[in-house]
Amino acid sequence: MINEKTYHIYAKKECLYCNLNESEFKVKWNELNGMVGLLHTDYEVTDLSYEELRYTGGAGGGGGGSSGFKEPPGSDSY
Repeated sequence: MINEKTYHIYAKKECLYCNLNESEFKVKWNELNGMVGLLHTDYEVTDLSYEELRYTGGAGGGGGGSSGFKEPPGSDSY
């Protein structure tokens, strides 16, 4: 059984980072909060949000090509 979490980070409902693992999320979240607080940007700390997604599924194949994670709305993040 696989039990994974992934994170999406948003600014004003636009996805900035998609499918981050927990350690990547912590780094990016702290960086963004620091930058928004220090730099003169179009964003405020209150504009930042995140979504935590959990996936619990069986290990191995099964086919189908679906990872169990849904992509956030908006354009591709890559």
